[in-house]
Amino acid sequence: MTLSTSNPLIQVEDDRTGLSVETLKRALADNLFYVQGKFPAIATKHDCYMALAFTLRDRLLQRWLNTFQTYLSKENKVVCYLSAEFLLGPHLANNLINLDLWGPIEQAVTESGLNLQELIDLEEEPGLGNGGLGRLAACYMDSLATLEIPAIGYGIRYEFGIFDQEIKDGWQVEITDKWLQLGNPWELARPEAAVTVKLGGHTESYQDEEGNYRVRWVPGSILKGIPYDTPILGYRVSTANNLRLWRAEAAESFDFQRFNVGDYYGAVNDKITSENLTKVLYPNDEQIQGKELRLAQQYFFVSCSLQDMIRIHLHENQGLENFHESFAVQLNDTHPAIAVAELMRLLVDERRLAWDQAWDITQKCLGYTNHTLLPEALEKWSLGLFGYLLPRHLEIIYEINRRFLDLVRIKYPQDGEKLARLSLIDEGGEKYVRMAHLACVGSHAINGVAQLHSELLKETVLKDFYELWPEKFSNKTNGVTPRRWMVLSNPRLSQLITNHIGQGWIKNLDDLRQLEHFADDARFREQWREIKRDVKLDLARYIERQNHLLVNPDSLFDVQVKRIHEYKRQHLNILHVIHLYLQLKNNPNLDIPPRTFIFGGKAAPGYYLAKLIIKLINAVGDVVNKDPAIGERLKVVFLSDYNVKLGQRVYPAADLSEQISTAGKEASGTGNMKFSLNGALTIGTLDGANIEIREEVGAENFFLFGLTTPEVAQLQSRGYHPWDYYNGNPDLKAVIDLINCGFFSHGDGNLFRPLTDSLLGSDPFLVLADFQAYVEAQAKVGQAYQDQERWAKMSILNVARMGKFSSDRAIREYCQEIWRIEPVNVELEDLCPDGQCLLIER
Repeated sequence: MTLSTSNPLIQVEDDRTGLSVETLKRALADNLFYVQGKFPAIATKHDCYMALAFTLRDRLLQRWLNTFQTYLSKENKVVCYLSAEFLLGPHLANNLINLDLWGPIEQAVTESGLNLQELIDLEEEPGLGNGGLGRLAACYMDSLATLEIPAIGYGIRYEFGIFDQEIKDGWQVEITDKWLQLGNPWELARPEAAVTVKLGGHTESYQDEEGNYRVRWVPGSILKGIPYDTPILGYRVSTANNLRLWRAEAAESFDFQRFNVGDYYGAVNDKITSENLTKVLYPNDEQIQGKELRLAQQYFFVSCSLQDMIRIHLHENQGLENFHESFAVQLNDTHPAIAVAELMRLLVDERRLAWDQAWDITQKCLGYTNHTLLPEALEKWSLGLFGYLLPRHLEIIYEINRRFLDLVRIKYPQDGEKLARLSLIDEGGEKYVRMAHLACVGSHAINGVAQLHSELLKETVLKDFYELWPEKFSNKTNGVTPRRWMVLSNPRLSQLITNHIGQGWIKNLDDLRQLEHFADDARFREQWREIKRDVKLDLARYIERQNHLLVNPDSLFDVQVKRIHEYKRQHLNILHVIHLYLQLKNNPNLDIPPRTFIFGGKAAPGYYLAKLIIKLINAVGDVVNKDPAIGERLKVVFLSDYNVKLGQRVYPAADLSEQISTAGKEASGTGNMKFSLNGALTIGTLDGANIEIREEVGAENFFLFGLTTPEVAQLQSRGYHPWDYYNGNPDLKAVIDLINCGFFSHGDGNLFRPLTDSLLGSDPFLVLADFQAYVEAQAKVGQAYQDQERWAKMSILNVARMGKFSSDRAIREYCQEIWRIEPVNVELEDLCPDGQCLLIER
């Protein structure tokens, strides 16, 4: 707020920070004119979106800089969250909610002759993630800011993200995700904070001036890491933490010498090669070039981030002896596990700390979150590739391993097998560096992400480490932010809840328990059902626009949206669809409710069977949706290019949430939480966080089926024979036979053979073993849905009992039990009092 120069008693709001409608209108017009360089007559809708985004960003920057200033003025420990993915979703609407500016902005936009929802819909989704790992990181960044925890998120600024998915003739087609082509108004480039990163080359040993043994890394190439910062604002607080993403750039972008002798390609070759590093999320690593690029990506962002932390620390400290008191570094899965070796390199080689001191700092700094039980997802790199790309790090890992195995020998003398299992190097056949092992040895804390997952870690893939260091292990069940996944995604239901219990639940999700007694209120149930139908109608209209298919909003919306993978068992779902289709064909008078089966998700480009599952879903849809004998009773929809924006449409509209992974394979899941939080009932196995959701909502409000984790292990150990299930179940046989005869492939009986052969041959995820139990559970779903009063009550109780699954709860547990960090209150102050901007030294 500043004083008018003509009349000192009149206060005029600053266009960049003011919150009144008139000030917001003026700011919107100024940003269109001065930032976009357009006036209304020639401005596009996207120009108007950008002007609105800059208007919001100005208000974020005030809070962001206040946050930085507060952190600099106090000795705060800071969480550094290292993640290969941050699946943020669009910023505009989320920031409107967190700033509590929806009403004023909507009025300002409307009075400016624009439509707010149209502008929100124009925002490109940041292509910075793929699935649950990246979305969890985004939820955690939201909660860290909301809880006023000092934090920095570190990752990669992917130029093209993973890919946009199109469906052509039923097949997934990958299209370049050009999310940055029109600019990103939410980020600020910080080229002055660039760091250098080495790759390849060789090492040389030498003695320093004090006669100590040292190693010098002589790189084959050098890159620059350019940081791009995005403010992450908390809900109705002044804390805005930083998300810092790194872009790779050549140390020298242009070689004049090569250009002058006519080598025009060579003149820019370093630039092209270097920038490829951060082009795409998860390059296809079937070929050696893809593996090399993926390892280089992981090392690049980890090295940039650790160097940045050291720079920040040395701004306020003389040395690095207390580095672990400044930062708690959390490794989000094994992708950033190279941080163990890189931090040691930086401390020992670059800063010349003694090995033991550096190791103590490293272990105290780092914590490791494991997200998978699948052996193939526990990353390992061949020694040849690792040594070629990171020669110094391989030496450091050898030394870490030598010292570690010496400790193991003392505890377990003459146990060579345990030694081999614990070693950081896999010696069986081709030798590999085990990244999960490196993370375990180099971290002071190791956690799983659901109770079952954490127990299975201790019993299976990390059993030896648990026996060695049980005190390191804990569980931190995942959570989701109710701000995006309820307040933003489902505003009508959120308003109904707020009208009855107040708005405290938005920051304290346990308050939803107050809804329980409304489950018996007939008027409340009626309102609940009306809102659900309105949201389903919205999704039905979207499906009509995108898929050119009419679906009945009164049908049961049965939804499975997630990454396409055999262990997630989308093929079990589609086998049930075919089974229902056959039932209706054989008995048109069958008394079952109409269903709309909705699928969505991307398959990895090199994962053929996952792509074949997508083709089968679409092929079944082509037949079922056009069969006049079926009509509206059964519809199959595949929503292409599933992402956060689409999830915000889908989760609120779902009646049934499909969480049907093979027991013991899903670490946690967060989609299951989003569905339940929005009132969907769950059909699922005892896998991941399903177990805890069922415990919370009540077994009577959950449709359970399938083998348990011990039963899966027992069946596989005694010998699993899928053919026995095929031959012993006429319904299952009829479904498989219908696929194999070419009914869904225009008579081509071979198209889906790789999938059915896999099911009948090995069926690694026990689809056939669980088929009958799944069919029976689905029959119970149908019966329950026909009693709409009962269904509404179950839906209300699901929402009322989801308090545990807030990401706020998860972050509090990390803060108390792993990071040892307290909140820091940020007061919103004018950084430019009396027009004199404060200079904040970097």
